[in-house]
Amino acid sequence: MVHGFYAFHLHFGRGPVLNPVPENRARRSALAHRSPIDIQARHRRGRLRPKVPVRQPWAIPDAQWDELFAQMRCTRDRALLACYVSSGARASELLGVQLSDIDWHKGQLWVISKGTRERQPVPVSPEALAHLAAYLEEAGLPGPGEPVWRTRRGEVKPLTYWAARRILQRATEHLGMNWTLHDAQHTAATRLARDPAMTLAEVQTILRHAHITTTALTSPRSVETVAAGEVEGHGGKEAEVRRGVP
Repeated sequence: MVHGFYAFHLHFGRGPVLNPVPENRARRSALAHRSPIDIQARHRRGRLRPKVPVRQPWAIPDAQWDELFAQMRCTRDRALLACYVSSGARASELLGVQLSDIDWHKGQLWVISKGTRERQPVPVSPEALAHLAAYLEEAGLPGPGEPVWRTRRGEVKPLTYWAARRILQRATEHLGMNWTLHDAQHTAATRLARDPAMTLAEVQTILRHAHITTTALTSPRSVETVAAGEVEGHGGKEAEVRRGVP
């Protein structure tokens, strides 16, 4: 990017005569002849290119979570936020859940995956199911093919992403916070990754990540700790821990 900046101004006769950031010719040559269906190979970073640190996803701390959950104004909002933080589902996926997608016995919801468009199960905590049951008892059951999450005022309509986003915004503005629906998903992922009784591969399956490296970004544990957890998870004693639920 910095090389391109200087190259752009050099084209118009501005800046230094020579580009101070060398071009990575090996990487450029490889990308020029690469088929789009091939897996992209790793290349050495060019000279003067700083290494960009990997940013850890934001997870809502437990104390702030309690404050945030207490700000939910109605049964529907409490049920929605509880399902988000216990399932790890994406915002659009959870909003599309219908009554037939709720498996009360197994404690899971079926969602249409945003990436593959396949119908897949996601776990949900007993507390979230209790909030969901209370919401359905209060609002009434949706009709066939209608989503569970609906508006509360005026004509009953499906709850949109922007409406769900605004629910969380009102609460965070009141508390002076800045959490989003996406952060709720990262919170679920982080809580799962903190569970020493679960392997990283199991967390990957629950979160439906295509690559385990994506799942590893949510883990606050070191590589050594994760490796030890993998061994213990396959043959060791399972620890009794509290799952990340509201």
